Amino acid sequence: MDVATTIATLVVGAVFGLALAAPPGPMNAVIAEESVLRGWLAGVTAGLGAMSADFLFFVLSLAGVAAVLRDAATARAVMVGFGGLIMLYFAYDAAQEGQAVLAAGEDATSGESGGFTAGETGDGLPDGRGFRKAFVLALTNPYQILFWVTVGVGLLEPGTVDVFSHLPGGGGPLAGTLVVNTGSAALLAGLFGGIGVWIVGFPALLVGVGRRVDTFAPAVAALSAVVLAGFGVTFCWTATTTLLG
Repeated sequence: MDVATTIATLVVGAVFGLALAAPPGPMNAVIAEESVLRGWLAGVTAGLGAMSADFLFFVLSLAGVAAVLRDAATARAVMVGFGGLIMLYFAYDAAQEGQAVLAAGEDATSGESGGFTAGETGDGLPDGRGFRKAFVLALTNPYQILFWVTVGVGLLEPGTVDVFSHLPGGGGPLAGTLVVNTGSAALLAGLFGGIGVWIVGFPALLVGVGRRVDTFAPAVAALSAVVLAGFGVTFCWTATTTLLG
Protein backbone atom coordinates (compact mmCIF):
# COMPACT_ATOMS: atom_id res chain seq x y z
CA MET A 1 0.00 0.00 0.00
CA ASP A 2 1.10 3.58 -0.64
CA VAL A 3 1.35 6.17 2.13
CA ALA A 4 -2.13 7.61 1.52
CA THR A 5 -3.73 4.16 1.58
CA THR A 6 -1.84 3.23 4.74
CA ILE A 7 -2.99 6.38 6.51
CA ALA A 8 -6.57 5.82 5.38
CA THR A 9 -6.46 2.23 6.60
CA LEU A 10 -5.07 3.34 9.98
CA VAL A 11 -7.91 5.86 10.34
CA VAL A 12 -10.53 3.29 9.38
CA GLY A 13 -8.99 0.80 11.80
CA ALA A 14 -9.15 3.42 14.57
CA VAL A 15 -12.82 4.05 13.80
CA PHE A 16 -13.34 0.29 13.91
CA GLY A 17 -11.65 0.12 17.32
CA LEU A 18 -13.73 2.99 18.70
CA ALA A 19 -16.90 1.41 17.34
CA LEU A 20 -16.06 -1.81 19.18
CA ALA A 21 -14.94 -0.18 22.45
CA ALA A 22 -17.56 2.54 22.90
CA PRO A 23 -20.93 0.70 23.16
CA PRO A 24 -22.23 0.15 26.73
CA GLY A 25 -21.34 -3.25 28.14
CA PRO A 26 -19.45 -5.09 30.88
CA MET A 27 -16.03 -3.66 30.04
CA ASN A 28 -17.17 -0.05 30.04
CA ALA A 29 -19.08 -0.68 33.26
CA VAL A 30 -15.85 -1.76 34.96
CA ILE A 31 -13.86 1.12 33.47
CA ALA A 32 -16.52 3.57 34.64
CA GLU A 33 -16.57 2.13 38.14
CA GLU A 34 -12.79 2.25 38.49
CA SER A 35 -12.61 5.78 37.05
CA VAL A 36 -15.11 7.43 39.37
CA LEU A 37 -14.09 5.51 42.50
CA ARG A 38 -10.30 5.55 42.12
CA GLY A 39 -9.44 8.14 39.49
CA TRP A 40 -8.37 8.47 35.86
CA LEU A 41 -5.29 6.25 36.08
CA ALA A 42 -7.28 3.42 37.64
CA GLY A 43 -9.82 3.69 34.81
CA VAL A 44 -7.08 3.60 32.17
CA THR A 45 -5.49 0.62 33.93
CA ALA A 46 -8.81 -1.24 33.81
CA GLY A 47 -9.08 -0.41 30.12
CA LEU A 48 -5.59 -1.79 29.56
CA GLY A 49 -6.73 -5.02 31.19
CA ALA A 50 -9.55 -5.34 28.67
CA MET A 51 -7.25 -4.44 25.75
CA SER A 52 -4.65 -6.97 26.95
CA ALA A 53 -7.30 -9.66 26.66
CA ASP A 54 -8.06 -8.47 23.12
CA PHE A 55 -4.37 -8.71 22.27
CA LEU A 56 -4.25 -12.24 23.69
CA PHE A 57 -7.25 -13.20 21.55
CA PHE A 58 -5.47 -11.65 18.57
CA VAL A 59 -2.38 -13.81 19.21
CA LEU A 60 -4.57 -16.90 19.57
CA SER A 61 -6.22 -16.01 16.27
CA LEU A 62 -2.80 -15.86 14.63
CA ALA A 63 -2.06 -19.30 16.08
CA GLY A 64 -5.31 -20.71 14.71
CA VAL A 65 -6.87 -21.42 18.12
CA ALA A 66 -9.79 -19.07 17.53
CA ALA A 67 -10.73 -20.87 14.32
CA VAL A 68 -10.87 -24.18 16.21
CA LEU A 69 -13.03 -22.68 18.96
CA ARG A 70 -15.40 -21.31 16.34
CA ASP A 71 -16.47 -24.86 15.50
CA ALA A 72 -16.79 -26.04 19.14
CA ALA A 73 -20.33 -25.04 20.16
CA THR A 74 -20.27 -26.82 23.52
CA ALA A 75 -16.96 -25.26 24.55
CA ARG A 76 -18.27 -21.81 23.60
CA ALA A 77 -21.44 -22.38 25.64
CA VAL A 78 -19.40 -23.38 28.70
CA MET A 79 -17.26 -20.24 28.32
CA VAL A 80 -20.40 -18.09 28.01
CA GLY A 81 -21.83 -19.61 31.21
CA PHE A 82 -18.59 -19.14 33.11
CA GLY A 83 -18.38 -15.57 31.90
CA GLY A 84 -21.92 -14.98 33.15
CA LEU A 85 -21.01 -16.23 36.63
CA ILE A 86 -17.92 -14.00 36.71
CA MET A 87 -20.04 -11.00 35.77
CA LEU A 88 -22.55 -11.75 38.53
CA TYR A 89 -19.72 -11.88 41.04
CA PHE A 90 -18.33 -8.54 39.90
CA ALA A 91 -21.86 -7.08 39.91
CA TYR A 92 -22.08 -7.91 43.62
CA ASP A 93 -18.64 -6.36 44.14
CA ALA A 94 -19.69 -3.17 42.33
CA ALA A 95 -22.82 -2.90 44.48
CA GLN A 96 -20.71 -3.24 47.62
CA GLU A 97 -18.33 -0.54 46.34
CA GLY A 98 -21.24 1.80 45.70
CA GLN A 99 -22.61 1.31 49.20
CA ALA A 100 -19.17 1.99 50.70
CA VAL A 101 -18.77 5.24 48.73
CA LEU A 102 -22.29 6.36 49.66
CA ALA A 103 -21.64 5.64 53.34
CA ALA A 104 -18.34 7.54 53.21
CA GLY A 105 -20.07 10.52 51.64
CA GLU A 106 -22.74 10.52 54.34
CA ASP A 107 -20.01 10.43 57.01
CA ALA A 108 -18.33 13.42 55.39
CA THR A 109 -21.60 15.34 55.25
CA SER A 110 -22.21 14.70 58.95
CA GLY A 111 -18.70 15.97 59.78
CA GLU A 112 -16.98 12.63 60.27
CA SER A 113 -13.62 11.88 58.62
CA GLY A 114 -13.08 9.43 55.80
CA GLY A 115 -15.38 10.86 53.15
CA PHE A 116 -14.33 11.41 49.55
CA THR A 117 -15.77 12.49 46.24
CA ALA A 118 -15.48 10.92 42.83
CA GLY A 119 -11.96 10.67 41.50
CA GLU A 120 -10.21 11.60 44.73
CA THR A 121 -9.07 8.08 45.54
CA GLY A 122 -7.01 7.85 42.34
CA ASP A 123 -4.19 10.23 43.28
CA GLY A 124 -1.69 7.41 43.84
CA LEU A 125 -0.72 4.50 41.65
CA PRO A 126 -3.51 1.92 41.07
CA ASP A 127 -3.10 -1.42 42.83
CA GLY A 128 -3.83 -3.46 39.71
CA ARG A 129 -7.24 -4.58 40.94
CA GLY A 130 -9.06 -2.91 38.07
CA PHE A 131 -6.64 -4.38 35.52
CA ARG A 132 -7.19 -7.91 36.88
CA LYS A 133 -10.96 -7.49 37.03
CA ALA A 134 -11.23 -6.18 33.46
CA PHE A 135 -8.78 -8.77 32.14
CA VAL A 136 -10.70 -11.69 33.67
CA LEU A 137 -14.04 -10.27 32.50
CA ALA A 138 -12.72 -9.73 28.99
CA LEU A 139 -11.32 -13.25 28.79
CA THR A 140 -14.75 -14.64 29.67
CA ASN A 141 -16.86 -12.04 27.85
CA PRO A 142 -18.82 -13.88 25.11
CA TYR A 143 -18.98 -10.75 22.94
CA GLN A 144 -15.21 -10.49 22.79
CA ILE A 145 -14.77 -14.23 22.37
CA LEU A 146 -17.30 -14.39 19.54
CA PHE A 147 -15.79 -11.32 17.88
CA TRP A 148 -12.31 -12.85 17.75
CA VAL A 149 -13.45 -16.30 16.63
CA THR A 150 -15.45 -14.75 13.78
CA VAL A 151 -14.53 -11.21 12.72
CA GLY A 152 -11.12 -11.32 14.41
CA VAL A 153 -10.06 -14.30 12.35
CA GLY A 154 -11.36 -12.54 9.25
CA LEU A 155 -9.25 -9.45 9.98
CA LEU A 156 -6.13 -11.55 9.42
CA GLU A 157 -7.23 -12.72 5.99
CA PRO A 158 -7.46 -10.65 2.77
CA GLY A 159 -11.04 -9.56 2.18
CA THR A 160 -13.58 -7.05 3.51
CA VAL A 161 -15.56 -6.53 6.73
CA ASP A 162 -18.61 -4.38 7.53
CA VAL A 163 -17.56 -2.52 10.70
CA PHE A 164 -20.91 -1.44 12.13
CA SER A 165 -22.74 -4.70 11.38
CA HIS A 166 -20.86 -6.30 14.31
CA LEU A 167 -22.13 -3.86 16.92
CA PRO A 168 -24.95 -5.02 19.26
CA GLY A 169 -28.16 -5.13 17.25
CA GLY A 170 -26.36 -5.62 13.95
CA GLY A 171 -25.46 -1.96 13.59
CA GLY A 172 -28.98 -0.88 12.56
CA PRO A 173 -28.97 1.86 9.90
CA LEU A 174 -25.17 2.12 10.11
CA ALA A 175 -24.70 -1.39 8.71
CA GLY A 176 -23.02 -1.26 5.31
CA THR A 177 -21.76 2.32 5.69
CA LEU A 178 -18.16 1.41 6.63
CA VAL A 179 -16.72 -1.60 4.79
CA VAL A 180 -12.93 -1.97 5.01
CA ASN A 181 -10.21 -4.14 3.54
CA THR A 182 -8.77 -6.79 5.85
CA GLY A 183 -5.47 -8.63 6.05
CA SER A 184 -3.54 -5.39 6.63
CA ALA A 185 -1.13 -4.65 9.49
CA ALA A 186 -2.21 -1.00 9.31
CA LEU A 187 -5.83 -1.98 9.91
CA LEU A 188 -4.90 -3.98 13.02
CA ALA A 189 -2.64 -1.19 14.32
CA GLY A 190 -5.48 1.30 13.83
CA LEU A 191 -7.91 -1.07 15.57
CA PHE A 192 -5.85 -1.24 18.75
CA GLY A 193 -5.08 2.47 18.47
CA GLY A 194 -8.80 3.28 18.44
CA ILE A 195 -9.36 1.10 21.50
CA GLY A 196 -6.46 2.91 23.18
CA VAL A 197 -8.02 6.31 22.48
CA TRP A 198 -11.26 5.16 24.10
CA ILE A 199 -9.69 3.73 27.26
CA VAL A 200 -7.77 6.99 27.80
CA GLY A 201 -10.57 9.43 26.92
CA PHE A 202 -13.54 7.68 28.54
CA PRO A 203 -12.07 7.67 32.09
CA ALA A 204 -11.01 11.32 31.67
CA LEU A 205 -14.57 12.29 30.79
CA LEU A 206 -16.00 10.37 33.73
CA VAL A 207 -13.56 11.82 36.25
CA GLY A 208 -14.20 15.34 34.92
CA VAL A 209 -17.95 14.90 35.39
CA GLY A 210 -17.54 13.17 38.74
CA ARG A 211 -15.64 16.09 40.25
CA ARG A 212 -18.66 18.29 39.57
CA VAL A 213 -21.34 15.91 40.90
CA ASP A 214 -20.91 14.59 44.43
CA THR A 215 -23.34 11.70 43.95
CA PHE A 216 -21.81 10.60 40.62
CA ALA A 217 -19.52 7.89 42.04
CA PRO A 218 -22.16 5.79 43.86
CA ALA A 219 -24.55 6.23 40.93
CA VAL A 220 -21.98 4.90 38.46
CA ALA A 221 -21.10 2.02 40.81
CA ALA A 222 -24.80 1.13 41.05
CA LEU A 223 -25.22 1.34 37.27
CA SER A 224 -22.12 -0.83 36.83
CA ALA A 225 -23.66 -3.44 39.13
CA VAL A 226 -26.93 -3.40 37.17
CA VAL A 227 -25.16 -3.70 33.79
CA LEU A 228 -22.90 -6.54 34.97
CA ALA A 229 -25.80 -8.38 36.60
CA GLY A 230 -27.93 -8.02 33.48
CA PHE A 231 -25.22 -9.39 31.22
CA GLY A 232 -24.41 -12.11 33.76
CA VAL A 233 -27.99 -13.38 33.92
CA THR A 234 -28.33 -13.20 30.13
CA PHE A 235 -25.11 -15.14 29.51
CA CYS A 236 -25.94 -17.80 32.12
CA TRP A 237 -29.38 -18.27 30.57
CA THR A 238 -27.93 -18.46 27.06
CA ALA A 239 -25.35 -21.05 28.11
CA THR A 240 -27.97 -23.13 29.94
CA THR A 241 -30.38 -23.21 27.03
CA THR A 242 -27.55 -24.05 24.61
CA LEU A 243 -26.21 -26.91 26.70
CA LEU A 244 -29.65 -28.34 27.47
CA GLY A 245 -31.13 -27.72 24.03
